[in-house]
Amino acid sequence: MVTVEEELGRAVQGAFTRPVPKSAGARMRYLVRRHQGSTQQVADLLGISRRTVERYVKDQIKHPRPQLAARLEGEVRTRWQPHVRARARQKAATTDGIMIDIQARFGYTAAAGSTDQSRIRHLTLALPPHHAARLLDAQAAGMDEDQLLQLTAEALGETYFRDNGRRAHGLEVELTDLLDLQFRL
Repeated sequence: MVTVEEELGRAVQGAFTRPVPKSAGARMRYLVRRHQGSTQQVADLLGISRRTVERYVKDQIKHPRPQLAARLEGEVRTRWQPHVRARARQKAATTDGIMIDIQARFGYTAAAGSTDQSRIRHLTLALPPHHAARLLDAQAAGMDEDQLLQLTAEALGETYFRDNGRRAHGLEVELTDLLDLQFRL
């Protein structure tokens, strides 16, 4: 299932200027450098022994188990190029905004006489910088998926359905059954 948090993270990773290390040894050396040379901290982070970390650093072990490979890749990706990541977030939050491509079921709460029946829509639009800032700040603050989904629905409601206050006053948008979602900075 696609989540808002993962897709925001993937969008920010699209701003990387260098590729993420590919081999297990290079990834392990990167994590050790990020933790000021402490193999014990990296071992605790990955749930393996300190000696195993040292063997990966020296390329004595080259192929990790699938579980360890996934954890290792995830930890490196979350720490890779923090300054580039921060610049991309800042640019999206202040000048560029964020592109969203979403396919989901939208429900509505509106004035009497209008339909509130939910239906699947596919939308591609640019969210203005203030909505991008709210989403990225909420993700950085560690909000859960439901709250991020609610913020996305509010942003889409204001930008697309209410056309920034020019129509459909009082329309509240609910976002359910998220089928596909992509963000681009």
